[in-house]
Amino acid sequence: MTSDALTIPSELESALRLRTVQYFITKRPWLDLYGVHVRPVAPCGSTSSIPHYDPALIHRCLPDELLFEVFARMMPYDLGRAACVCRKWRYTVRNPVFWRNACLKAWQTTGVIENYNILQSTYDGSWRKMWLLRSRVRTDGLYVSRNTYIRAGIAEWKITNPVHIVCYYRYIKFYPSGRFLYKNSSQKLKDVAKYMNFKASSKSDNLYRGTYTLSMSDDKIEAAVLYPGTTPTVLRIRLRLRGTAIGANNRMDLLSLVTSGVNDDEVSNTEEDILGLVEGWEDDETHNPDIPAVSHKRGMTPFVFVPFEEVDQSVLNLPPEKMDYFVTG
Repeated sequence: MTSDALTIPSELESALRLRTVQYFITKRPWLDLYGVHVRPVAPCGSTSSIPHYDPALIHRCLPDELLFEVFARMMPYDLGRAACVCRKWRYTVRNPVFWRNACLKAWQTTGVIENYNILQSTYDGSWRKMWLLRSRVRTDGLYVSRNTYIRAGIAEWKITNPVHIVCYYRYIKFYPSGRFLYKNSSQKLKDVAKYMNFKASSKSDNLYRGTYTLSMSDDKIEAAVLYPGTTPTVLRIRLRLRGTAIGANNRMDLLSLVTSGVNDDEVSNTEEDILGLVEGWEDDETHNPDIPAVSHKRGMTPFVFVPFEEVDQSVLNLPPEKMDYFVTG
């Protein structure tokens, strides 16, 4: 009975064996950075008396104290990326000190005592769990709302019914202190992100300061912005915070947008806390009879969060002819 097995010539078989041997004995110096043996490593700050030898070169050159200082200066989202590097970094990143500092900074308006009470009653004393599950506004980027509408043009030459697609953006940058910056412009994201800060707000046009509060019960944000001028106008914004993943907080639904008039005396007394002035107002309430309260129904596209490191590559920089619609998710 003849065999149907594939016969390999002896010359080819020896060549394949030689190539396999060369693959196994090839020196790969970059592997020395991470160690050859895969085994559990001692976490940072371990109190074990057993001497531990770490085969990874990067761990032998970087003491645990320096590694702790490096992680202490990283943003929480960078800590999440660092936890994916190796087992030791994952154990180190779970140190509650890093997440405690991040939580107290993110919810500093709530107060330290109240944050500790919420930590024990809701999140089982875990700062990392509190960071992932508790709603918060992100301060490491911009919230952007892209809006478009069609405007009729002027008939000329052979074009009888011209129309134009107008694209404009709403930009919001939050700060942990309860303040934020608001801008309504047709400029692209990569151009606006350069001066979305309080130092440049006094020199930039159409960049306004405001205050906000975040409700922990229903994830709603109450914000107010004052438009200065001869007839001061206040813009009241109501938002709902959500996310596409746990702890993302990268979407905001625009629930209402109301403009109302205020008196000059009210503006002079509450210039820094405009939200405290309009906190109990009705939607149709105004304190200046010359400026009626208007509830806007257009331009209510949800906000999308864009980190600062992604503003140059974001699809929100594309012109309307290359992106005629945008699904926020």
